[in-house]
Amino acid sequence: MHIEFHGAAGGEVTGSCHLVEAAGKRILFDCGMVRGSRDAEARNAEPFAFDPASIGALVVSHAHIDHIGRVPLLVKRGFKGPIWAQAATCDLFPVMLLDAASLSGHNAEFGNRRLAPGQPEVEPLYTAADVAAAQRQLHPLAYETDAEILPGVTLRLDEAGHILGSAMLELRADGRSMLFTGDVGMRGTPILRDPAPPPRTELILMESTYGDRNHKDRAATVAELGQILAAARADGGNVVIPAFAVGRSQELLYWFAEHFEDWNLAHWTIFLDSPMAAKVMAVYDHHEELFDAEAAKVWQGRIKPFKLPNLRVSASVDDSKAINRIHGGAIIIAGSGMANGGRVRHHLANNLAHARNHVVFVGYQAAGTLGRLLVNRMPRVRLFGEDIPVRAHVHTVGGLSAHADQQALLDWYGASPNHPPVALAHGENPAREALAAVLKQRYGVEVALSQPGMQLEV
Repeated sequence: MHIEFHGAAGGEVTGSCHLVEAAGKRILFDCGMVRGSRDAEARNAEPFAFDPASIGALVVSHAHIDHIGRVPLLVKRGFKGPIWAQAATCDLFPVMLLDAASLSGHNAEFGNRRLAPGQPEVEPLYTAADVAAAQRQLHPLAYETDAEILPGVTLRLDEAGHILGSAMLELRADGRSMLFTGDVGMRGTPILRDPAPPPRTELILMESTYGDRNHKDRAATVAELGQILAAARADGGNVVIPAFAVGRSQELLYWFAEHFEDWNLAHWTIFLDSPMAAKVMAVYDHHEELFDAEAAKVWQGRIKPFKLPNLRVSASVDDSKAINRIHGGAIIIAGSGMANGGRVRHHLANNLAHARNHVVFVGYQAAGTLGRLLVNRMPRVRLFGEDIPVRAHVHTVGGLSAHADQQALLDWYGASPNHPPVALAHGENPAREALAAVLKQRYGVEVALSQPGMQLEV
């Protein structure tokens, strides 16, 4: 097997894309979008570092945009092979990508309004028609089932515990095997089953997002969230929670159901201002077979996560705008999770300047994003052409992360039956360097830090 790294390498955490050559075939693991600064995101339109038509099959680990966001572009530029993914990921695929296509179209339209005479028109990265074309190439797979995805190439998906349908990808060919972890979740994450242990394999291509730190205890984190809501209630303001439409939004609603009474949530109006998150909830309801045992009990309880008595799902733009007329007593969950786009930017523009309000970040904030600026305590940020002072209380609740922390990654790797060499991707340099050092010290294994264009033999 031969591996080339083309995304989420070189100290980046977005744009996941790895090319494997095996049994004379070319298999792509993920084809994600780069997220972050405007310059970083401009790279999404650049040519691929390989010929899309030469790829025999694409396998995607899960439905987050930084793992699937360029798939329609790959198809548009010549990829005609099958796209393999866990069944729930296949259901989330059009939900996520139609939203991305819509955003790309809006950005192109906005850019074209500002063109100087003679400048070429801005084209969207892809359209809804391109998403539909990619969707026709989807092939759903169940967990823990071997499938021959190309002649001589076998794939097995195992639970990654990151979001619904997230999978670790075990590829076998030519008498060799490798495992791509995708994004690994924490054990005990609500709703989801725990990550499967690693199999015996020749190489593990592993994420390293939090390779240099450990999360706060989950119980303490949930208690902290309750304390933030209590403080916000006393301050008389709103709570704005930037959250990804897949995973984090549903987890928040889970905790709200669990603690509805002891957090006095009946005193709030809870807004899920994300049509995409509402569609994702329908996918969750369709795949209750993937829930862990505890979630199954909660779904049978009196207060159900997706049917909270004071939950309001904002379907239209007018519904979203109406929220901004509320100056206290609102919990607003909206995307995007890094505040780099979506409706949450409007809510931040309306709430950041007021000390009575609270902003709660519950996930990773990539370099160059508005979320990273806010968690780094920037005194002012620019939104919609205006400089806005940051007077609201800004909280980082790291223990709710969907990514395994350093100890969890070490424990997961430690369960390997043969402790194979490791290649680290999907991590900023301090994180992956720290994880590499501990892996080498503890297990004496060879650890490579992936770089764009770097090649490995398995």
